[in-house]
Amino acid sequence: MITAEIVDPNIANFINSLRDIGYSFEVAVADLIDNSIAAKAANIHIYTVIHPLPVFAMLDDGAGMDDLELVEAMRLSSKSPLDARDKNDLGRFGLGLKTASFSQCRKLTVLSKKNRTISARQWDLDYISKENKWLLITPEEITSLPLYDRLDAAGSGTLVCWQVIDRLDKNGHAYMIDKLRKHLSLVFHRYLEGIDRNKALKIVVNENPVAPFNPFNTSNAFTQELPLEKIWLHGSLIRIQPYILPHHSKLTQQEYNLYATEDGYIKSQGFYLYRRNRILIYGTWWGLHKALDAHKLVRIKIDIENDIDSLWGIDIKKSIARPCDEIRNDLKRVIDQATQRGARPYTGRGKKIEDKKIIQVWDILPINNELRFTLNSQHPLYHALSDLLDPHEKALLNSYLRSIEAYLPLDAIQYNLQANPHAIRQEGALNEKDLAELAERLRNANFPDDYITELLKTELFINRPELLS
Repeated sequence: MITAEIVDPNIANFINSLRDIGYSFEVAVADLIDNSIAAKAANIHIYTVIHPLPVFAMLDDGAGMDDLELVEAMRLSSKSPLDARDKNDLGRFGLGLKTASFSQCRKLTVLSKKNRTISARQWDLDYISKENKWLLITPEEITSLPLYDRLDAAGSGTLVCWQVIDRLDKNGHAYMIDKLRKHLSLVFHRYLEGIDRNKALKIVVNENPVAPFNPFNTSNAFTQELPLEKIWLHGSLIRIQPYILPHHSKLTQQEYNLYATEDGYIKSQGFYLYRRNRILIYGTWWGLHKALDAHKLVRIKIDIENDIDSLWGIDIKKSIARPCDEIRNDLKRVIDQATQRGARPYTGRGKKIEDKKIIQVWDILPINNELRFTLNSQHPLYHALSDLLDPHEKALLNSYLRSIEAYLPLDAIQYNLQANPHAIRQEGALNEKDLAELAERLRNANFPDDYITELLKTELFINRPELLS
């Protein structure tokens, strides 16, 4: 016989643990929107203010819930992650509404309208802690809640209100709203675009609509769309689509900065995992590849259904996922193919230094397993200059040139190429007027024809032969 006794958790302590799962404000709001999408909402209005007290409210025009449905929706773990779900259900654990809300506030009130009747329920964490019981309140005063009038006038819908918000940076409210808008525009961009729905979803934050942001810049003609891969995993189809974003030389500075996102191109490379058209995680290689500057234009889209969550390790917040071992080799293969293509805009430009048809100013010198950028000592201009110098002057010149090589600011060059490549105008150091004056001096120097032939192979004059003719 099993001997057992009831040992209830300390609810106050449990609540504090439940609040610290790790939601950010924007991730918590996205979790609420999942429920609205599952309820087939077409419009979602978000209202948030700081003064006089922080308040957050979100209203949708979805199907709504009756009294019994609302009570069940307020229950923690209202669904089992093992249960089969509707293909459009974006939840999994039955915790999202509650844990997302508790992470931001101490009082969660939900109003829902169905069949012309408004039902209301409230979780008050302070009241629960005091009573040490999960007691769900039926609030009496609801008409003063933000957006209540809109719900009252609507045919159906659900209103979620956060009160006693204690985890909000009051001084960073504008930044928080901006971050929220950018997060929603990315995570739900397919819904905002109207993909896989009869009508595009509309999300409005403080009366300003959220525009969709497609991270693959598919509208640009220079974006490369690599072949689609289809992989079956436990009877579920996975679609993998690699993209190579345009090199900065093909974009305006505004467009380049937009698709860099706040994280920058280096951190935004990698996989973008969609489940039922909703982005779960993005900008990760899952430890299968290193984030490299040469691969910063590579972004790989993965589409999965909601029936294989366990194989992807999706967490409660839907912001962490990790592929199972069965698919990792396939992902590595896709990575290899995509990064080889994605590095071409940079390796192609780098190979110009090694082009033997052109006499370059710079050269690459291999040293064992290392390499060094060096000035080309075989350049005809270097020979012409060194012939004019005595040994002491020539030694000084060579010392200066070696110092240029030794102190080439690689870190600064790399940083600025990543941060603001459009601002770099290196070609301005030698303009067409400078080249014309140089060509005139060379012509007046009466160099032999074979020397002029060598000069015509240099970067300076290979595309300007008329200057030396």
